Amino acid sequence: MREGRGWTQDSLAERMGYSSVHISAVETGRKPSTLRFSRSADRAFGLEGKADTFESEFREVRHGSLLEGFPEYVAHEGRAIEVRLYEVGVIPGLLQTVEYAATLEADAVRREMTTAEQAQERVALVPRRQAALVRNPSPLLHAVLDESCVRRPMGDAAVMDDQLARLLKFAEMPNTVLQVAPFSMGARRPFSLPVTVLTMADRSIMSYAESAQRGHLERDSASVTLILKAYHQLQAEALSQAASTAMIEELRKGFQ
Repeated sequence: MREGRGWTQDSLAERMGYSSVHISAVETGRKPSTLRFSRSADRAFGLEGKADTFESEFREVRHGSLLEGFPEYVAHEGRAIEVRLYEVGVIPGLLQTVEYAATLEADAVRREMTTAEQAQERVALVPRRQAALVRNPSPLLHAVLDESCVRRPMGDAAVMDDQLARLLKFAEMPNTVLQVAPFSMGARRPFSLPVTVLTMADRSIMSYAESAQRGHLERDSASVTLILKAYHQLQAEALSQAASTAMIEELRKGFQ
């Protein structure tokens, strides 16, 4: 919209009361929009009182089908050169089949935690996220799954068989590492909640974690370095990829 009016970032910044650096950061996704920023943009573009406004877009993102903070994370995930993730209870989105994701969302609809339309949007995001990581050069993907992820039935036998087969195919890829953190790790498990660490092309690192209300992207290098250290310890204690795939193959027999 700015370019359509022939405005520079400097001129828009002056109209909105922000710096041009801030404008650039929001346009490129390095900073999320805020309610104040959205309202300032509406005033600058003369959109106040109209149906289609930046404020309405902000509220849709904040209260829509995707967890607050998650769209910002996905944008970084699609550009990362290395993704390290740890998940508990369910297969993570980057490794899910569409049928597995649909089963998860169908239960959320049943429990009235989401609408059917929101569930469809979340399921549609699964292949889009996975496609963003199929590029050249390929990013390195490290996935450590709590044993509960592969043992917890989700949907019927066919859904689980396909999902476990998907994990085995993931492990065969040249740019991936798949490990299972067995229950026997006990207190040696450094994380009790899911966590993801991204390494970007400039070697900067960031971590992402979720609460029930929102996702949080941490960019402070000192804090993320501690999480990365714990992740290395997790990998050292988890089963090897060979032992992990052997466990998954054995579990798969129960769904065939």
